[in-house]
Amino acid sequence: MEPKPKPHFLLTISFLLLTTAFSSLSSPPLNSSSPSLSPAKNSSLTPPSSSSPSSPSPSPSSSTLDPKQLRALQSLNIPTTRDPCVQPSLHNATLCDNSKPFKHLLSLRLINCSDDISLSITALKSLYTLQDLEFINCPVTPVHFPPELVASLRSFTCIKSLKKLTGVWLKNLANLTELTVSGVTVNASGPSIIVGSMEKLRSVTISHANLTGFLPKRWHLNLTRIDLSANQLRGKIPSSLTLLGDLEMLNLSSNSISGEIPTSFGDLLSLQNVSLASNSLSGSIPDSMSAMPGLVHLDLSSNLLNGTIPKFLSELKDLKYLNLANNNFKGVLPFNMSFIKRLEVFKVGGNSDLCYNHSVLSSKLKLGIAPCDKHGLPLSPPPARSSDSSDDSSSSDDSDYNDGSDESNHSSNHHHGPNKVVLGVAIGLSSIVFLIIFLILLSKWCG
Repeated sequence: MEPKPKPHFLLTISFLLLTTAFSSLSSPPLNSSSPSLSPAKNSSLTPPSSSSPSSPSPSPSSSTLDPKQLRALQSLNIPTTRDPCVQPSLHNATLCDNSKPFKHLLSLRLINCSDDISLSITALKSLYTLQDLEFINCPVTPVHFPPELVASLRSFTCIKSLKKLTGVWLKNLANLTELTVSGVTVNASGPSIIVGSMEKLRSVTISHANLTGFLPKRWHLNLTRIDLSANQLRGKIPSSLTLLGDLEMLNLSSNSISGEIPTSFGDLLSLQNVSLASNSLSGSIPDSMSAMPGLVHLDLSSNLLNGTIPKFLSELKDLKYLNLANNNFKGVLPFNMSFIKRLEVFKVGGNSDLCYNHSVLSSKLKLGIAPCDKHGLPLSPPPARSSDSSDDSSSSDDSDYNDGSDESNHSSNHHHGPNKVVLGVAIGLSSIVFLIIFLILLSKWCG
């Protein structure tokens, strides 16, 4: 006769079985979206290379930089505990040449300056080799740069820095090829006084600067980028602007520019990115723009433009961004579904006399305009639905069209959810039934 198992041994087995069953319920399923716990992916486990004992930071005494320029950096509160000429430099603030016996600075970036910093004429004279000088979040009082530094500078950046800039002060930087001024008031009668004498200039940005006056009538032909956005410029776009055959980017948005877009605008054959938004431009889109082969970004929104939207825009093969919203365009939208889907951004809302052919375009696109009647006039918009329409509009805030892909993704995600719940419930119920049967047999066995 076989010996009976002891009750406490059977209870231990039943407890282990019950624990295993419930742990299977509480454990998350393993799938491809589960976070990896591999130490190799934890960046905190890998010490930074700068802390390696094989690459100690040099002391100021071992600096390869010209001693005069080293003292100039110290006077500007720039840390020199390590050699400024060793790359990467601290905060990537400095870049040096390879001259001997001492190297010289080519680039200097001043970021988040403290209140006690003041620009020293003596220090700036020592930095006569600089070709690139940047001030970012440094609201210090500007001083006139010495002639040696002015002659050397090729790029100058001032973002939210240097209090009370004037056009005359900027005009003195005559050898620049790149000028960037943003987020600081510039007291000048117009951009001409600043860029007029910069014959080598290729890129100019003067934005958010409260700049007044008119656009220049004379431009240097080697310009490739012009950004004069968010100022108080007024008047018309001069036709001389269209002579800039190398111009790739033009941003005149958020000003008070009026009149029509020049008919010769299409002569800007290199133009890729143009924004004339938020002005008071009137008239129609020039037909000459059909000859701009590389146009990628076109923003003419929030103006007073009228007439019909030209069909040639759909033939610009590189176009990805098209914003014609909030104008006075009328007639039938000349675009088909394939063109609209090819765009990353397409906006035409806010044109009350514009409509779309409902046999060509679906109402699900949410274009912000009404469908056309048989006469090519906008139908009155249908009454808004309470719940469904609000949900649909909130799902397309970032785009003026929606092809319904969100709904298909939602349904596919929902299809896989209940299987895991059913599996967990089945395991739990089977474990409980097994435990009850086991306890009944145990009681009979011990009895």
